[in-house]
Amino acid sequence: MNPIIILHAGLATGTILLFAAIGEVFAERAGILNLGVEGMMLMGAMAGFSTSLSTGSPMLGLLVAILAGGILSLAHGLVTIHFQADQVVSGLSLTFLGTGLALVLGQGLTGQNPPLVPSFDIPGLALIPFIGPVFFANHSLLVYVGYLFAPLTWYYIYKTRPGMHLRAVGEKPEAADTMGLNVYALRYFYVFVGGCLAGLAGATISLSVSPGWFSELTTSGQGWIAVGLVIFAQWDPLRAAFGGYLFGALRRTILDLQGPATLFGLTNPLYINPNFSFFLQMAPFILTIAALVWGSRAAIRERLGAPAALGVPYIRGERGL
Repeated sequence: MNPIIILHAGLATGTILLFAAIGEVFAERAGILNLGVEGMMLMGAMAGFSTSLSTGSPMLGLLVAILAGGILSLAHGLVTIHFQADQVVSGLSLTFLGTGLALVLGQGLTGQNPPLVPSFDIPGLALIPFIGPVFFANHSLLVYVGYLFAPLTWYYIYKTRPGMHLRAVGEKPEAADTMGLNVYALRYFYVFVGGCLAGLAGATISLSVSPGWFSELTTSGQGWIAVGLVIFAQWDPLRAAFGGYLFGALRRTILDLQGPATLFGLTNPLYINPNFSFFLQMAPFILTIAALVWGSRAAIRERLGAPAALGVPYIRGERGL
């Protein structure tokens, strides 16, 4: 196994999880739990793939994917914010809705070759030993965007007035309302932002990481991993980015362990044991389930720093929207 190849691939795959997880951080920081990330990602993957194929513009494909994920997320916002329905049930329904729509609208896309998001080296930086080949050589534009997006998101949430309003809406919506903030509008907005980023994550798969392929397996459960990463990251975008890259490197390591590669100069002993390889493929999802179960306990969530009003509908007196 080559550590440069593993880390390089981990950054590419981790960018998918970075966008999806930070989108969920925005939604949950506003108090709305959205378990529909997987459906929004698949919808974004289909919309971006189809648009790039039909127009010849991968940038337009990304834009359409972002809007597709955002528009789909508004269905969850309507059900949970306006009608105060159970957020878990609504999120699961959104996954089924997004998956179904994507597969119906995306029939015939498999095997096509749309124009892809360009990959390139960063001049000068790509020549730095070890660091250059890992971080700055032959990466998609979206990977480089991810490098900047995570710290900028952290700054927005923790160091700006709009970020303070976001945290107030998720922690104490009654107090935020008293301050004159429109709790309903802000929750709608950040649910929409979360959906847009999930759509972008899906398009990152179909137009960058796994190009030329679209099916129900395109997202391969990465939306659920992103939801688990939010708990792992304690609702912090920088930790979410680190977790995304870590999972990306882990998945590449698992792929290498399944092949007849060499391990420290020796023939890979795990290659002859398909049962062990199958277990390794399940490892990321086992960790995700463990994080979700562990983080579902109220005491643990409070200790981790979960937004106090997460999953709790806000009703302003007896007035609706």
